[in-house]
Amino acid sequence: MSPYLVLVLAVLGISVAAPLTRLSGEHPVTIAVWRLGFTLIVVVVALVVTGSWRQLRSVRARDLLLALGAGTMLALHFWSWNASLGYTTVAASVVLVNLQAVVIALGSAAFLGETPSRRQGVGIAVAMAGGAVVALAGGVAGQGSNPPLGNLLAVVGAATAGAYYLAGRSLRGRLSLWPYVALVYGACFVVLLLIAIPLGVAHRSQSPRELLIFAGLALGPMLLGHTGMNWALRYLPAYVVNLTVLGEPVGATLLAAFIPAIGERPSAGTLAGGGLVLAGAVLASWRMAPREPVRPD
Repeated sequence: MSPYLVLVLAVLGISVAAPLTRLSGEHPVTIAVWRLGFTLIVVVVALVVTGSWRQLRSVRARDLLLALGAGTMLALHFWSWNASLGYTTVAASVVLVNLQAVVIALGSAAFLGETPSRRQGVGIAVAMAGGAVVALAGGVAGQGSNPPLGNLLAVVGAATAGAYYLAGRSLRGRLSLWPYVALVYGACFVVLLLIAIPLGVAHRSQSPRELLIFAGLALGPMLLGHTGMNWALRYLPAYVVNLTVLGEPVGATLLAAFIPAIGERPSAGTLAGGGLVLAGAVLASWRMAPREPVRPD
């Protein structure tokens, strides 16, 4: 299959994440727990069918720690970003969470010795300016119960998503796709349960409508989106794959505008700031390929 076709499908998959999350009436952590639970069922089946589960027997302690770190960051990303959608608009949330490209550029310089180029420096500044514009715009007039809080949570989601990517970069270079996602998604699931149990939201019975939403989140954003992009890393440079996520704000904003149950029309300020964030993210993430070669799947 063409990796570019997979990336197109991945964009479609991640674009439904925000609208589906907005349509759910459950707690943000509950949504994330069920999303990961459904996803892991498919991952376990894939491990058995492909026989790649054997790689897990030789995983080093250092890689287990990396997986735990990446999974923890992914869990915090899901919590904060899901929560943001309860306070601000879909458009503002998905735009601000794409500031993760800035986090990755800064983190690569601080922890991986990859000094940002002049173009990346300009991109970081442009994206941060765009994020400020979106925050000041406050989303759509009359929409969102607490836009400042929602925007802040979306930025936290961007920071934790960037940390998740940085933590998992070298791990993906040493493991095939299914063992990699099994470790990271599994760690994420455990961390989410540790958050959900004290909150009393881990074992709620769910309606068929909610179960369909959770299954859709597992099939679209997780398996088609995140896992598809991880698969594409075998065939395409990381910067090309990273740029795929910039299609999410477009798709998610359009879906939120035309789904009657949501009906959010982005303000001019959100659109202008969003354009700056996406332009800056393109500059910040361009040609940010990992140093380690990706192991064949």
